[in-house]
Amino acid sequence: MTRKAARGLWVVLLTTAVMSTAAACSDDGGSASSTASKAASAAASAASRGADVVASATAAAGEKLHNFKNGVNARSDVELGKPSTDGDGRATVKVTVKNSADSKKSYAIQVNFRDGSGNLLDTVVVTVDDVGAKASKDATARSNRKLSGEVKAEVGQALRH
Repeated sequence: MTRKAARGLWVVLLTTAVMSTAAACSDDGGSASSTASKAASAAASAASRGADVVASATAAAGEKLHNFKNGVNARSDVELGKPSTDGDGRATVKVTVKNSADSKKSYAIQVNFRDGSGNLLDTVVVTVDDVGAKASKDATARSNRKLSGEVKAEVGQALRH
């Protein structure tokens, strides 16, 4: 199943659940179908905003990586810890860079946050400057927004210069 199809299925399931719940508990004097219609509209709007946020984060990450001049693939130099949630509800993950080069290098690492099904929730770019030759340095990647449920982190891209 493609991501687009999976996202569409998620929206349909969410809309169905909201409509069923709204129809069962309409207490404003309006008809159940009117309440369900309003709930479905709100669910579709929320799903659309979520997709827009992810698209915006992805574009911003791409721009940061593009501006990292003369970078070479350094994915094997990067390790991620286990994601956790900070006090603001944002996902965080420890990023460890192990410079395999014989001179000081700087890194730009794209970290993707995904749900348990593999759907992209958010993406950020962390820069780690001046990592000594054959040395390691830690940083923290933090999601742009609150994420809930199971969150996994992966290295999207890692560039070194």
